[in-house]
Amino acid sequence: MAGTRTPRSGLMAGRSDVVGTVAGPGEDPNEFVFVTPSDRSIKTGEFITYTVSADGGERSVFARVTNRELIRGLPEGFLADPEVGPETVAATLGVPTDDTELYRLTATVIGYYDTDMTTFANPRQLPDPGTPLSIAPDQQLETVLPNLGCETDSTDVAGLDGIAHVGWLLNRPAEATNIHIPIEEFASTHLAILASTGSGKSYTASVLIEEMMRPSARASLLVFDPHGEYDTLADMQGEAAFQDEDGYEPDIVYYDPERLRVRISELEIGDVMAILDNPSNRMQERLSTAWRAMQRQESRTWGVDELIAEMERIYGDDDASVGALEWRLRRSIERNDLFHPEENVPLDEIVDAGQCTVLQMDTLDRWDQQLITTVLLRRMYRERLDDVRDRESAIDHPIFALFEEGHRFAPASGDAPSLGIMRTITSEGRKFGFGLGIISQRPSKIDQDVLSQCGTQISMQIQNPNDQDAIKNSVEAAGEDVLRELPGLTPGQAVVSGDAMNTPALIQVRQRRTPHGAGSRPVIEEWHDAYDERQRKPTRSEGADFGEGDSTGVQDLD
Repeated sequence: MAGTRTPRSGLMAGRSDVVGTVAGPGEDPNEFVFVTPSDRSIKTGEFITYTVSADGGERSVFARVTNRELIRGLPEGFLADPEVGPETVAATLGVPTDDTELYRLTATVIGYYDTDMTTFANPRQLPDPGTPLSIAPDQQLETVLPNLGCETDSTDVAGLDGIAHVGWLLNRPAEATNIHIPIEEFASTHLAILASTGSGKSYTASVLIEEMMRPSARASLLVFDPHGEYDTLADMQGEAAFQDEDGYEPDIVYYDPERLRVRISELEIGDVMAILDNPSNRMQERLSTAWRAMQRQESRTWGVDELIAEMERIYGDDDASVGALEWRLRRSIERNDLFHPEENVPLDEIVDAGQCTVLQMDTLDRWDQQLITTVLLRRMYRERLDDVRDRESAIDHPIFALFEEGHRFAPASGDAPSLGIMRTITSEGRKFGFGLGIISQRPSKIDQDVLSQCGTQISMQIQNPNDQDAIKNSVEAAGEDVLRELPGLTPGQAVVSGDAMNTPALIQVRQRRTPHGAGSRPVIEEWHDAYDERQRKPTRSEGADFGEGDSTGVQDLD
């Protein structure tokens, strides 16, 4: 106990900012333990700081509190009777209760902020016993926790361009320590928002969309929306927060399923083989040959009739395999409204700077959703490739695509046609200005190659052990500290980690500026409404026919 009395006397000596004192090293090389009285409540996840001499100067080293335990309190006998408070027992026995409780906390060293490297550097030494500790200042944390590239360790970051205000540190009062992450970072190296149902993943995604569409960013953004959850984003238009003096206002475009078309010539032979129902090797050989011949033609507007004609030209019009292929092609492609010989989705309608396009897919089945996604991603990736290599391109600026239900488009099972192009973009898209964002409630069902390439992660409540393991295996920044937090988070709370952060931080996601359109339905209220509506309608009943005379027919009972 001698080691605890000395620092407490130091507190009393007038260091009002001191909240605890180092007691000694912890179990891990980067851990130390410190002691604090009960009136200095420090929560796990809090950031503390101390000063060391390093690189020829005094450095403020940051550490994160990871554990808290009571090492001295009232005797357990005082707590035995739930009807009588322990203070009453202590007063009856004449036991003083002032300064009774003492806590031992464990903290992990993060490092000091290196203004040259603009990230944390490990001092490679633990604080000496007796070192006083302070709560890290709000502005300093706002500067050094996100990867903002600041060349100082404390500045007003709210005025920086290209940042997204996602929320504030959960352990601090609301908006005391705001967290802004660099949009360029997660838009380049990809993003994953992972949370169980009802934890706020669509809400958080909408917060990021709002930030990306503000005048300081003016993003070119696509949202692949399988359930129609983003229909309130249009409320950004007309709001002063999204307008600028130069006349800027975000353009929110909704592309309904009836306008989603795939031009047949834009399919690749692998797509067609997947669409058809298990064609034989002989059919595959004939189809591949004719398909390559059609692709060599100058015209891009041909359909099933032209393809069949080409097969008949090569193999004869009495070839049995060609006949069988004709039946399959007409059934699977020609009768599907998604495919068309001429029409497609014009890229200049869905991609532009300052434009957020929501591709509404809620009436398409899963297979058609995956196929339209495959073709669109492939077209946009080629255009970005051409632009970077100074060839003529329809997309001359970086783009970012956000996928709700990301496991649907990049499944771990590997059975989606869109998986290949999503793997390509997540591994190479950074070089060509093509970023992806994956939103999912089932990380374990996302392809691990795709998930591991998402450089920034926003992880919310996850309780399923398989999904926690998926995050642990695929997300480099998800240390044990992060994983321990996930089951205990409540809706709206998140751990932000990865490329956009210098160290993970637990945050409360800020409130949206636009209404949320993906919340749970008020089922009780809707049941009451439906019941009341039914009661108001006249009840109709067939009159009983007992076999004598004519039936009285349908009668109103009201």
